[in-house]
Amino acid sequence: MSKTDSSLQSQNPISQAQNSVNTAHNAVTQAQSHPSEQLIEQAETAVARAQQAVEQAGLSENQMAVEQARADLEEDQAALQSLE
Repeated sequence: MSKTDSSLQSQNPISQAQNSVNTAHNAVTQAQSHPSEQLIEQAETAVARAQQAVEQAGLSENQMAVEQARADLEEDQAALQSLE
């Protein structure tokens, strides 16, 4: 197991959700800049993964962080839908 693998496994669900939302945001931004079929598909995949991570984090005690991640993700979903 590499260092990266172990550090990812040790992250809490909120950190994982926030990182996943950030990844989705970057993918959506890239698809907006260069709206190719491939980049749009990659953004859709990243958004779907982020949705799962946010749902898993939803059981957390830190609901404010979960709601912020959910709001950020919703903005990216709307931006992505405008490209489709």
